[in-house]
Amino acid sequence: MTAPPDDHGARAPLHLPGHTTHTRRGAIGNAFRYGVDYVLIDPEARRGPWLFSRNRWNLASVHDRSHGGPPGAGRGAAWVREVLARNGADVGPGAKELRLQLLTQPRFIGAVFNPVSFWLAWRGSDLHAVIAEVNNTFGDRHCYFCALPDFAPITATDRLTARKALHVSPFQQIAGDYTFQFDIRPEKLRIVIDFRDGDAGLHATLSGPLRPLTSRGLLAALIRRPAWALRVVALIHWQALKLKLKGAPYRTRPAPPTEEIT
Repeated sequence: MTAPPDDHGARAPLHLPGHTTHTRRGAIGNAFRYGVDYVLIDPEARRGPWLFSRNRWNLASVHDRSHGGPPGAGRGAAWVREVLARNGADVGPGAKELRLQLLTQPRFIGAVFNPVSFWLAWRGSDLHAVIAEVNNTFGDRHCYFCALPDFAPITATDRLTARKALHVSPFQQIAGDYTFQFDIRPEKLRIVIDFRDGDAGLHATLSGPLRPLTSRGLLAALIRRPAWALRVVALIHWQALKLKLKGAPYRTRPAPPTEEIT
């Protein structure tokens, strides 16, 4: 597995015009496939096309406060490096350079809702660790730390598991396990999240080509999906209504986990 190519010492920002799929397991089935637009950026660099900004308003933007820590009070890459160090990654002087990328949906005209974003930690061309940053529609967040023993390189065939800790769907219990797979290549990516709770669960994917992030591409994304944040939330509630009409039992929101990362 190789990281996307470098550009003058910093990874050039990339655009993922892709798709997400969800397939529900159990007695009450449901499935959907939607188009999505993600960006893959170096969270410690400021470069980008004219219509994309870091930490300030633009047609499309990514803000540190939205990632790496509590929602609205994030610390971006600094938080990620602290998490890596706490989990045994060598981030000190003399270590082979550990470089970060953030895969996330950008704010369009200041608004966004991100069900899940991914922090990618690379050493050279090897994927060292991943942090899946999960948000629910109630304003809660929990992160899942994914790494192999001794931080061996993560390949496309590796399966990394984590115990479910956050209430995401009111039609699923806080029980069972997630299995993550990451296939990140210079020209495309595919991420699989497989949730299993006995016979119930959910199979979700995010996939698509990786292209240079351009102002033209961002304009095209906005034209394809105007009112992007509203659309994401509306589609989530539409799928919830479908499950309710099918007879899926509704579970009220429990207290969020006290720890921010598993």
